[in-house]
Amino acid sequence: MGDLQKKLQALSDSYQSLQGDLQTAVEARQKLESQQQENSTVKKEFDLLDDDANIYKQIGPVLLKQDKTEAVMAVNGRLEFIDKEM
Repeated sequence: MGDLQKKLQALSDSYQSLQGDLQTAVEARQKLESQQQENSTVKKEFDLLDDDANIYKQIGPVLLKQDKTEAVMAVNGRLEFIDKEM
């Protein structure tokens, strides 16, 4: 009876560990999906802009002017990274 109880306890511990791992994976996936949605929205907004439009990138408390092609490439790079992570 003691061996059976030990096996059940080990299985229960293993199950709880797997549930914790699953929760961590779900949270990471949700974060990636949120970032993907945000970057997709930015990409759509960039598509609406003229090529000579002013684009600013926030670095800390400062806004720096950025070229549209650089900004588009950065967003596309982030989207590719997110897709690979998912």
